[in-house]
Amino acid sequence: MDTIVAAGALALVALSVTTHEAAHGFVANRLGDPTARDQGRLTLNPIAHIDLFMTILLPGFLLFSGSPVIFGGAKPVPVNLARLRNPRRDWALVGVAGPASNLLIATGLSLVLSVLRHTGAIGPTSAATEILAIAIFVNVLLVVFNLIPIPPLDGSRVVQYFLSDAQLIAYRRIERVGMFVILGLLFFVPGFSRLVADGVFACASLFGFVFGIGGELGSVLGGAS
Repeated sequence: MDTIVAAGALALVALSVTTHEAAHGFVANRLGDPTARDQGRLTLNPIAHIDLFMTILLPGFLLFSGSPVIFGGAKPVPVNLARLRNPRRDWALVGVAGPASNLLIATGLSLVLSVLRHTGAIGPTSAATEILAIAIFVNVLLVVFNLIPIPPLDGSRVVQYFLSDAQLIAYRRIERVGMFVILGLLFFVPGFSRLVADGVFACASLFGFVFGIGGELGSVLGGAS
């Protein structure tokens, strides 16, 4: 990967991650909790969302350890459940807002890549093609991974909506050790990491089929497999 591709992909990935977090805060604000807004988190400025562990240390560790799934994130947007108008329902909506934003970004970038490729504006091996393909893949990864129903991932926020009060109390206790549970599953349960990877590749392949950019995404999928 040359410098131009690396820089372009990094810029789009940073925008995607910060959009994910800002989406959580935006929806929370609309549903009655202005905490994220008051702390300056309703912004696409990456600096406001950088987290030492999730943004730098964790993905770096996974990369150098040879993990089949590389992931990271930004500093979680603060949400005060007590200020939400309908805490159980609204917490689920806040949770799903992040992956939804990445789904929209992946869709938009796929459309752009499809138009540029099919009009001949860019070539199949151009830097622009590679940058867009990488960004699409990363956004699909963010959707699939964050929807895993293990606290504190976004999928758990949706699951909580359907639990009884007693189940909810027990479920939320997992959040304190949730990231360790996820890392343990990735490293010590091969079937789990393979399932996540297969889900990401399947969804990315679907984008390739729908937008006619399977060949362009294939090079990225081949390099990530």
